[in-house]
Amino acid sequence: MAYPRYPLMAQALQDNVLLLTIRNSRRGNTDNFFVAKTMVDKDAVSSFDNVTFFPLYLYPASHNEGLFSAESETRSSAPGGRRPNLAPTFIAEMSAKLALHFVEDGRGDLRETFGPEDVFDYLYAIFHAPTYRTRYAEFLKIDFPRLPLTSNVELFRTLCDLGGRLVALHVMEQVGTALPSYPVAGNNVVEKIEYRLPPDEPEHGRVYINGTQYVDGVPPEVWEFHVGGYQVCQKWLKDRKGRALSYEDISHYRRMVAALSETITLMGQIDAAIEDHGGWPIL
Repeated sequence: MAYPRYPLMAQALQDNVLLLTIRNSRRGNTDNFFVAKTMVDKDAVSSFDNVTFFPLYLYPASHNEGLFSAESETRSSAPGGRRPNLAPTFIAEMSAKLALHFVEDGRGDLRETFGPEDVFDYLYAIFHAPTYRTRYAEFLKIDFPRLPLTSNVELFRTLCDLGGRLVALHVMEQVGTALPSYPVAGNNVVEKIEYRLPPDEPEHGRVYINGTQYVDGVPPEVWEFHVGGYQVCQKWLKDRKGRALSYEDISHYRRMVAALSETITLMGQIDAAIEDHGGWPIL
């Protein structure tokens, strides 16, 4: 962190979920989105732009050692007295469009009710739709993202499900199915990072960490996948150059590759769901 931002970062020390994004990306990226459930560094999404994070819930000051503003003193019956960090006018508009009742904490049943975490899952799905990023590219380069609302409850349910799966993958609470292997024993020291495609299996790439050891089964689209300013699979290893990877490090990297592979699949499913329900603009 540049320096402690107690009034806001204290919210990340509670049971919370944070949307990470950037305003006015210097390099014009449209993929500046991620999620966290803990404190984050200012470079969490890009080394070129300071990240802004939006907590889903606000906790009263008593849960933040008196560091948050008096605005959050309004208590609720939710855990820790938290309340959703959503504007009442926004909630009212979304509720009216969906004809669903808003519950103040957690998730609804998506039949009669929806909750803050449904809203988060929905917006996370929308922001990961490739067609959203293309359609609103020029706007995303200069300002915070805007969230289009839908009145199609079936589409809303589908996007809540897909967005929730993305969130679980990105905070590493779920594991993707396509785990790569790490077949060669050695000292596990990250020396020279190199991506190679076997001539006989061009979709079955290998990420070498030194002359002999590699992670096997990393497709090109996963190796090239970016979040904001970072090429994820490369960046993680570059930050550990010269270090011997532990068993936990190797397991984490394999899980990360699997999560990115499933992310790409889910992003395609999000686009398909939107197209199946009439495409853009969603109404």
